[in-house]
Amino acid sequence: MDEQPKPGANRTVKQLIGDGARVLPEKSHGWFRRWFRKVWKVRGGGLYALGFAVTFIYFEVGSLSDDLLGIGSLFNGQAIEFVIQFFIDSFTNTLKAFIWPVSVVQLAPPWGAVGLGIAFVGFTRYLKSPLEKWMFADAPEASADAE
Repeated sequence: MDEQPKPGANRTVKQLIGDGARVLPEKSHGWFRRWFRKVWKVRGGGLYALGFAVTFIYFEVGSLSDDLLGIGSLFNGQAIEFVIQFFIDSFTNTLKAFIWPVSVVQLAPPWGAVGLGIAFVGFTRYLKSPLEKWMFADAPEASADAE
């Protein structure tokens, strides 16, 4: 049964955007997993890769929230400046994510370094295997290696 749109402002979300409301959450999990898998491979597939991804997401969410607060500048004719600032912020966030271990060590010397060492041992022993199973569960090369 296809729901016909009701006239006026009393339409449901499904009538407004169709089945697209369910498609994005279903696909976004796969998009995130593919992105995380790429970061994992490029950064060496260990604690550094996980720290890079988590740090980058943390800084990007903070930057995005600041950008959303300044969205009014788009209507004041500052669209080009808004876009340029967004790319500059993303580049800066990438650089900050590259040096995430330094931030951890500087957080509370010497306990930051001790915590980083404990995280390395704990990650290797308890977290790396489950993360790799989650990331590569649907990857074609994972099924080829299993044979």
